[in-house]
Amino acid sequence: MPIIKSDEILRQFNNWLSEAQNTEPEYAEAMSLATATKDGYPSVRIVLLKGVSEKGFDFYTNLKSRKGQELADNPHAALCFHWKSLNKQIRIEGNIANIADDEADAYFASRPRASRIGAWASKQSQPMQDRFEFETRIAKFTAKFNIGDIPRPDFWSGFRLKPRRVEFWQEQKFRLHDRTIYIFEEDQWRQEKIYP
Repeated sequence: MPIIKSDEILRQFNNWLSEAQNTEPEYAEAMSLATATKDGYPSVRIVLLKGVSEKGFDFYTNLKSRKGQELADNPHAALCFHWKSLNKQIRIEGNIANIADDEADAYFASRPRASRIGAWASKQSQPMQDRFEFETRIAKFTAKFNIGDIPRPDFWSGFRLKPRRVEFWQEQKFRLHDRTIYIFEEDQWRQEKIYP
């Protein structure tokens, strides 16, 4: 397998994401996030990519949510971007780390005010009696913060997936798809073509 630099993978990812931002009707940055319990039971949901760099792929959530608990118990995850408009997909597997508080604070402050209030009001993934209960909590935190600053809750932060395997998949006719994988081992990235 040829050895490559990590910035080549990042450049290809950013090129495909940029293409998708021009062709997808909405949310080109939407990605499936797969997690698992400490016992290995998987779950998957769509989240939004909020940053990408050589450090990894960033997303944010309520730390007490199901995904937050699963990532705390089992800090490994997988991402999948699928852009139907391009017939392209990127799969990423790796280890999870917490995003630093200052980075989480900066991102939280950039969110719309209603989203910041929502972060305080939502007991994400926990049972609720009815929608009115949630709306009451939204009203409570709207009144609490009034027109003042809204700090980031200590139960809300970000995770960064540091990739160990990345696959670029492109649809071809007759299901003869093009697949290129990059594997990080022994402190270097290696490239490999695989059968569809």
